[in-house]
Amino acid sequence: MQNSALKAWLDSSYLSGANQSWIEQLYEDFLTDPDSVDANWRSTFQQLPGTGVKPDQFHSQTREYFRRLAKDASRYSSTISDPDTNVKQVKVLQLINAYRFRGHQHANLDPLGLWQQDKVADLDPSFHDLTEADFQETFNVGSFASGKETMKLGELLEALKQTYCGPIGAEYMHITSTEEKRWIQQRIESGRATFNSEEKKRFLSELTAAEGLERYLGAKFPGAKRFSLEGGDALIPMLKEMIRHAGNSGTREVVLGMAHRGRLNVLVNVLGKKPQDLFDEFAGKHKEHLGTGDVKYHMGFSSDFQTDGGLVHLALAFNPSHLEIVSPV
Repeated sequence: MQNSALKAWLDSSYLSGANQSWIEQLYEDFLTDPDSVDANWRSTFQQLPGTGVKPDQFHSQTREYFRRLAKDASRYSSTISDPDTNVKQVKVLQLINAYRFRGHQHANLDPLGLWQQDKVADLDPSFHDLTEADFQETFNVGSFASGKETMKLGELLEALKQTYCGPIGAEYMHITSTEEKRWIQQRIESGRATFNSEEKKRFLSELTAAEGLERYLGAKFPGAKRFSLEGGDALIPMLKEMIRHAGNSGTREVVLGMAHRGRLNVLVNVLGKKPQDLFDEFAGKHKEHLGTGDVKYHMGFSSDFQTDGGLVHLALAFNPSHLEIVSPV
């Protein structure tokens, strides 16, 4: 058995790797002129399978093609990026993520400048090894929903500040649902709200009314339980703007269910309950014939709200004694 194995090895030794170049040259001679090679080799080459890659492929031509390709640097130099540029690109994406995570900590929530904000280190480009010299460089902005694939770093930084460090802070990166997080992110980053002078004046008037009511109740009825809206005054113009938009879109009825916080303010400044009626309730002047016996911040109300699209009927559901009667179904 050993002798037969040795004989098989000796009979095929001419196919060893050391003879590869010589055999390939012999094969190309065969392709050019079959009669130019020895009859034994000619018989071997003729028995090669004719499937797969074309059997008449000249390997020397293939090798020469790749040699020329390797020497032609212009064919691939444009696809090779500067390693420093790649590193900076990663740093830019890290900067975008930093604003998404911590931009709300530097939001402009104190227009009077009475509050000294703590510096958030990773919102500074230098924290990510980016300098002013990079501000004119163009980078890919990844998933930042600016409507552009690339932006100059200076332009991107300004957009990030306007989006995440403006008068409204957005804290949402803790959300575990990727779909929900991307939905919020898309709308925050792509939205650039612009309001005309009349709209701004209307919002200011509504904010003033919301704050004015809370200040009056606090001064007139100190210590009375009222679940103030203070700190969340923007709820009033927000609700009224949503109702206006719904009315302009054809909605004819809106039903609200809400907890105690801010409920009295919504009753007066959104649904139009008479302030005097609310003040009477604070003063203990109950309308006994109603017979409810419940506290004022559990009360419901209904009214009509005028929009450009027509009247919208509003109904704020009663929420008596924490029975969760208005919990959503």
